[in-house]
Amino acid sequence: MPSTLPFWILKNSARSGIATLQGGKRLYSRWASRNEARWRLFSYLPGTRKSSVPCSGFALQKASRHTSTEEDDFQLQLSPQQVNEVLRAGESAHKILDLVSGVPNSVLRFESNQLAANSPVEDRRGIATCLQTNGLMFGIFDGHGGHACAQAVSERLFYYVAVSLMSQQTLERMEGAVESMKPLLPILHWLKRPGDSIYKDVTSVHLDHLRVYWQELLDLHMEMGLNIKEALTHSFQRLDSDISLEVQAPLEDEMTRNLSLQVAFSGATACMAHVDGVHLHVANAGDCRAILGVQEDNGMWSCLPLTCDHNAWNPAELSRLKREHPESEDRTVIMDHRLLGVLMPCRAFGDVQLKWSKELQHSVLERGFDTEALNIYQFTPPHYYTPPYLTAKPEVTYHRLRPQDKFLVLASDGLWDVLGNEEVVRLVVEHLAEAGRHKPDLAQRPANLGLMQSLLLQRKAQGLHAADQNAATRLIRHAIGTNEYGEMEPERLTAMLTLPEDLARMYRDDITVTVVYFNSDSIDAYYRGG
Repeated sequence: MPSTLPFWILKNSARSGIATLQGGKRLYSRWASRNEARWRLFSYLPGTRKSSVPCSGFALQKASRHTSTEEDDFQLQLSPQQVNEVLRAGESAHKILDLVSGVPNSVLRFESNQLAANSPVEDRRGIATCLQTNGLMFGIFDGHGGHACAQAVSERLFYYVAVSLMSQQTLERMEGAVESMKPLLPILHWLKRPGDSIYKDVTSVHLDHLRVYWQELLDLHMEMGLNIKEALTHSFQRLDSDISLEVQAPLEDEMTRNLSLQVAFSGATACMAHVDGVHLHVANAGDCRAILGVQEDNGMWSCLPLTCDHNAWNPAELSRLKREHPESEDRTVIMDHRLLGVLMPCRAFGDVQLKWSKELQHSVLERGFDTEALNIYQFTPPHYYTPPYLTAKPEVTYHRLRPQDKFLVLASDGLWDVLGNEEVVRLVVEHLAEAGRHKPDLAQRPANLGLMQSLLLQRKAQGLHAADQNAATRLIRHAIGTNEYGEMEPERLTAMLTLPEDLARMYRDDITVTVVYFNSDSIDAYYRGG
């Protein structure tokens, strides 16, 4: 990744539309043709962006679209306040106040944020409480080839997991409610929804398939339901199977057919965590990542990785692919560090181009779909002999939380492309230290209006250097604003945020981060039987 953004790139891009800011109003350029995006463009090498050609652009809520002309007055600078506004636009945070058996939840709070490079953003995130188990679920979903698959998985996966964990009795109540046309038992309480749904009119189709799944679970006659590891594994694979089957089914509604096709022919990697007391399970398929920040008794901090990236640099993953295909394909199953030379992650939802036979692909696409209008790219890689080459089966890790486990970071690969595990832990620790130092001790000082006004003026004067209140924002800030020497460069940060849509994807990816803080006292109480 370039350490600086050459001015000639910015200057020569002005004619095709560059980001401008005038009078405090954000104006972003429009990229004319998304059809130029191709599979290979969303793959990447370590330390570089996923794409070497612009795939899509940058969008923010409340930002008006703008197509630039030569006569436009381009301003490539953001004020410190504007930088903060852009970086903090996607923030969310929540304190967990629930009690489990009279003991505070092992999760204290979470902080999350997202910064787009694609337009629309292809990452998704979700956070919910599983009402039948009291477990908390956190998910990061990194889409490619469009956002449709990531959107679908972010909306549906948690429901599959929750149903998998239900007891036989609860499943019977669910089925009875549907048969008698009564309201279903609540399954999830969303703390952070995956974004504006594009599936509001087809949720009945998804509910039908979820029902078929719980009917099959009922037929197994398991009194207590699946265990967490089984639930995560089966849910990933079952949802991916349903995504594949939905587009093959004869559907009369054109919108439902089109959405099913877009979901199946785009793709998404996924990393989700389930926290229930001291029991932490992480399921990962692809190249999102989860790590723990650990503080030892001597005060030293360390990083504990909970996932492995599923790509060509993972020897175990490479061996798995070679075992699953004939020896004659050893040299072609991975080419240029990509699956069949086109896709970086070796596990993902959707991407039926790498799962179906050629005959099935042709059969589905010949049903009258307007593939060009739907932005469906028809491409069969060379050496495509023995599909499926791609799987959504997750790798599940179990970790028993200890009092020294302070926080969990889940993020899409847009963060890990530029920040290492240890660096991410260091930045979160620094964030916690700064938050403690900057918090005014109002118990020791009179909390009058004059003091509060003074504190507000101080914070405003700090501008760009004002401490982020959200650890995810701090990580994103450093991911795009740090130079090759590990130093924060305000000029670089501003340049990265003002890149036009036809260049942004060359220099950075969508970045989505969730930081989960654990309650050490509560975890300690579990061990003491409190």
